[in-house]
Amino acid sequence: MSELPRSSHLRRGRYSETDRIYLITSVTHNRQPIFSDWELGRLLVDEFRGVRREGMADSLAWVIMPDHFHWLVELKSSQLPQLMRRVKSGSALSITRAKKEQFKLWQKGYHDRAIREENDILPAARYIIANPLRAGLVNRYGDYPLWDAIWL
Repeated sequence: MSELPRSSHLRRGRYSETDRIYLITSVTHNRQPIFSDWELGRLLVDEFRGVRREGMADSLAWVIMPDHFHWLVELKSSQLPQLMRRVKSGSALSITRAKKEQFKLWQKGYHDRAIREENDILPAARYIIANPLRAGLVNRYGDYPLWDAIWL
């Protein structure tokens, strides 16, 4: 019996499936509130858009909080580890260039959850875009600059 490949990027039992929708969360190193600077958050948005242009995945909804992001994404031509390497390394490079200093941007790993039922997609998107309200960062959805959803 062959074993699954061992990798620091894979969690035991993680499986990527093309055309599957995933809710992904990733946290900044030591929960540093890097994205309190919204201009730096826009550089992460550029990475989300880049993976779409490259055909890797389609973004359905996302929010970039000061120290983490939530992303509802449909995989296309990539696997989760490849997608996350692309987003995290690309954003780390552009953000360290913008700040003109070297620092560790992301914690290792990420959390993912496959959305298995179609009727779970909109509740997941609502959860994502309501994050700034729950955190007390804004009083209305439209007041927070770092989020988007395809339904709006």
